Amino acid sequence: MLLEVIATTVADAVIAEGYGADRIELITAIREGGLTPSLGLIEGVREAVGIPVRVMVRPHARSFRYDEADAKTMLRDIRHIAGIGGLSLVMGMLRPDGTVDEELLKRLLQAADGLEVTFHRAFDEAADQLAALETVSRYPQITDILTSGGHNTAPEGAERIADLERLSSISSVNILAGSGLTAEGLSDFITRTSVSRVHFGSAVREDGNPLKPIDPARLQVIRSILNSGKR
Repeated sequence: MLLEVIATTVADAVIAEGYGADRIELITAIREGGLTPSLGLIEGVREAVGIPVRVMVRPHARSFRYDEADAKTMLRDIRHIAGIGGLSLVMGMLRPDGTVDEELLKRLLQAADGLEVTFHRAFDEAADQLAALETVSRYPQITDILTSGGHNTAPEGAERIADLERLSSISSVNILAGSGLTAEGLSDFITRTSVSRVHFGSAVREDGNPLKPIDPARLQVIRSILNSGKR
């Protein structure tokens, strides 16, 4: 089971690595769903930990629709991130009609020059998730889709996540379930969905508060649950 944990600081990343995370999603603006972190933070985290780090590429939280100025910002950010080395990316984009903005996706993947990518929760706002899955699956660079199954939380979207997990099994993309997962319901959720990748933010932080540091004890509990049901 792969456990991805959100980090917003270097200290978060170090604790995440030390207490069971397999991968870090590095962001800023956690309450806004994540925005691109500063170059200094990206470099600091890359120097501080040895586990994989995926960096959010999202210039604003207004929507998942981007104009040409936004696209140029994202391209610059990707080139900077690629230049640091040893990183991968998190991004997602939609057209006004709710379909994947494939033209922008291709441009960004080309700039990423082979870096692995998670398609983030823009996927949950797609007009047709099954069509979006088919589109995203065409690009081998995209290894993960972060999703709550189109609902506010992953437990609420468990039925859809199970469908997506089954459909994705014949492609190179993996379903990364996230949003609203807790230690209490985790084993049941995994049984219901058959997912092998989960994503945690607030639930591994002190008091479950997204603006507080990662709590090692909470993270260890999650890791223990995942290890006990390891497939």
